[in-house]
Amino acid sequence: MNFPFLTVISSTPLVAAIIILMIPADRKTEVRVAALAAGVFATILSLYVYFALPSAPVGPGGYKFIEQYAWVPQYGIHYYVGVDGMSMPMVLLTSIVMLTGVMISWGIDDRPREFFAFLFLLAWGVFGVFIALDLFHLFFFYEIAVFPMYLLIAIWGWVKTREYAAMKLTLFLFLGSVFSLVGALAMYYTIGQKTGVYSMDMIKIAEAQQAGVFRDSVVYLFGQTFSFEHFWFVPVFFGFAILGGIFPFHNWSPDGHVAAPTAVSMFHAGVLMKLGAFAALRVGVMLLPEGAIFHAPWVVLLTLVNVVYGSFIAMTQTDLKYMIGYSSVSHMGLVCMALTTLNRTGLVGAGMQMFSHGVMTALFFASVGMIYDRAHTRMMPELGGMAKVMPWVAVAFIIGGFTSMGMPGFSGFMAELPIFLGLWQAKALNLVGYPVWFANLASQPWYFPLITALSGISIVITAAYILRAIQRVFFGTMPHHFEHGDDHHEPVGDVRALDKVALTILCTFMIVIGVYPAIMQDLINSGVTPVLKLLGVA
Repeated sequence: MNFPFLTVISSTPLVAAIIILMIPADRKTEVRVAALAAGVFATILSLYVYFALPSAPVGPGGYKFIEQYAWVPQYGIHYYVGVDGMSMPMVLLTSIVMLTGVMISWGIDDRPREFFAFLFLLAWGVFGVFIALDLFHLFFFYEIAVFPMYLLIAIWGWVKTREYAAMKLTLFLFLGSVFSLVGALAMYYTIGQKTGVYSMDMIKIAEAQQAGVFRDSVVYLFGQTFSFEHFWFVPVFFGFAILGGIFPFHNWSPDGHVAAPTAVSMFHAGVLMKLGAFAALRVGVMLLPEGAIFHAPWVVLLTLVNVVYGSFIAMTQTDLKYMIGYSSVSHMGLVCMALTTLNRTGLVGAGMQMFSHGVMTALFFASVGMIYDRAHTRMMPELGGMAKVMPWVAVAFIIGGFTSMGMPGFSGFMAELPIFLGLWQAKALNLVGYPVWFANLASQPWYFPLITALSGISIVITAAYILRAIQRVFFGTMPHHFEHGDDHHEPVGDVRALDKVALTILCTFMIVIGVYPAIMQDLINSGVTPVLKLLGVA
C-alpha cells in the first residue's frame, strides 16, 4: 500500500487542533509552537507531493495519489481522494496560507489556543474539498470549511462589524451550498434510476454523463421543459460560485474581509474564495459540461461586471481592507470569467490566477494587519511614510501591488495573460434555445473580444488604486504621533522576525512563478486536459 500522503496532509490541521486544545490555556507559547510545527509539516509534505505529481502513477480520471475506503457503501459514499494538475496547486496554496497565517498571528494574546484550533479546523475543511473525488466527501468538508469562519470572525474579528459580517457570510455561503447540494442529489438520483447503481463517485458520475445518462432526462417547471444539464447547472455552479464572489452574490465578501482578524482574512481571500471557484469547476463544469457550454455566453457577462465594477469600487475606498476586499471581487471575477472560456488557454489561466491571487491577497491582508496592529488605523488618509519604519512591509506590499496590476515578472501577469487570450479566442458553442436576439448577439465574432476589451479596463483601474495606496500609505510624510508617539500613541515600530519570514515566503512564490511560470503552468495544463475531454473540445 502506498503512503497516504493526501490523508496525512489533510488531517494534519485536525490532529494539530486536537493537540492544541489539550494544551493548558495558560501555556500560550507551546500553543503557538505546536501551530507553527503543524504548518511547517503540512507545507513540506505538500511541496513534496507537488513536485512528485508529474511522475506519479495515473489513476482513474487522470488523478494521482488516489486513496479510497468504504465510508457509507450502501449509499455509494466513499472516502475517495486524489489530486491532479488543477487541485494540487490549491493544496499547496492552502498549506502556504496556513503556515504564514500562523506566523502572522504569533502575537494574538486573546485565547490563542481556541483561535488556532478553529483556524486549523477551517484548514482541515479546505484541504478536504480540494482533494475530494466523492460528492458527499466534498460537501461534508465544504461545510466544515464554512462554519469555523463564523466563530473566527464573530469572536476575534473587528468589534464594529464582526457579528453582522460573520452572520452575513455564513448565510450567503450556507444558502449557496444548499442549492449546489440539491443539484448534486439530482445527479445522484438520476444516475441511480438510469443505471441501477447509486454512487457519489465524481469520476463515475462524469463517465455516466459522457455515456448520455443525463441526455434523456428533463426537468418540468412552471409548464416548461428543461434539459437536465441546462437546468441543474445554474444552481450547482452559482451555489459554489457565491463563495467565489460572483456578481450579484458578492457583497458578503468585502464585509467578511474587513471584519475578520488578519490570518482569517488571509484564509478568506487567499483560499476560501478559490474553494468556491474550484468546486464550481469540479462539480458544475466537469459533471454538467453541456450545461456549462449552454450557459457560458451569458454567465461571462456577470463575470464582466465582477471584474470592472469591483475595480471601480475598490478605487473609491479609503479603508485599505475594503480596497483589497473589492479588489478580490474583481480578480476572482477573472477566475470565473476564465471558466466560461471553455478552452485550454482560459482554463490554464484560471488555475494560475487562483494560485497567484491566493498568495497575493494573503500578502496584502498580512501587510495591512501588520500596519493596523501598530498604527491602529487602516484609513489611507491617516497614514503615510510607513516605509521608514516598516521597510519589509513596504517592499512586500509593492510586490503584491505589481502582481495585482499584472506586471511582467510577477505571477499576476502569467495568470491574467492566458485568461485574456482565452477569452479573446472563446466562442459560443451552443445557442439553441436562447432568444433570437441574444443568439444573434453571442454568435457574433466580436462578442467575446469585446468582453475582453471591456474587462481590460480593470487593469488600468487596478494600477490606479494600487499606486495611490502605495504612495499614501508608505511614502510621503509620516504623521508626527506615529513617528514620535504622544499621550495616546506609541511610536510605530518595525515588524517581528516571523512576520518578515511570512512576507518573504509569500513574495517568493509570486516572483518565482512570474519568472519561471512553467513550474506551475505545465502542471495545471495537465489538469485541464481531462476537463476539455469532458467538454468535448479537447
